[in-house]
Amino acid sequence: MSVKDYMTKEVISISPEESVAHAADLMRDKGLRRLPVIEKGQLVGLVTEGTMADASPSKATSLSIYEMNYLLNKTKIRDIMIRQVVTVEPDASLEDAIYEMMTYKVGVLPVVQNNQVVGIITDRDVFKAFLEVSGYGVEGIRVVLLADNAVGVLAKIADCLSQENLNIRRTVVANRSNGKTVIEMQLDGTTASQWLSERLAAAGITVESVLKTLAKPDLS
Repeated sequence: MSVKDYMTKEVISISPEESVAHAADLMRDKGLRRLPVIEKGQLVGLVTEGTMADASPSKATSLSIYEMNYLLNKTKIRDIMIRQVVTVEPDASLEDAIYEMMTYKVGVLPVVQNNQVVGIITDRDVFKAFLEVSGYGVEGIRVVLLADNAVGVLAKIADCLSQENLNIRRTVVANRSNGKTVIEMQLDGTTASQWLSERLAAAGITVESVLKTLAKPDLS
């Protein structure tokens, strides 16, 4: 999975010469929490809700509403923007993007190629990717299996499902602290026969749960 597969390609940006007031209006109108700052086609900074809040007068200020508006219209994005911006390339793996977000404690990464901003990926995009990879929101059957971490386990499971005429849509594998491997599969269909658990058990696979899943609306 690459960053380019999940990033937002239509990037809304702002100039460093724009006012803080204009950035606040743009964020509110577009429902955004961050804006890349671009000058002459190059990424020069990032402005976020946090930097905006830090630049705004506190509620305890003695300034009048007119004075506060004047201050926000006078202050330039250049004066408050984050200048050291962590970026990622479009061909980087999604895991690389997540690692960078966690390392630098940021929720957004501008996607840069040849010094040009070609997209932006946020924590929301990552959450959406996880739901897609896990098969969440797809009508079908969710099967959670426990097995040993050994060669040929997935082949055994696939063979059992094939005998039940069940098609695998998604597979997620994780390891538990007890050494067991958890295999979660999203399958096509509406029901699994009573023989499925017996087939899997005979192959050394434990069925932890079998659930019917319902389609959910897209969150784009």
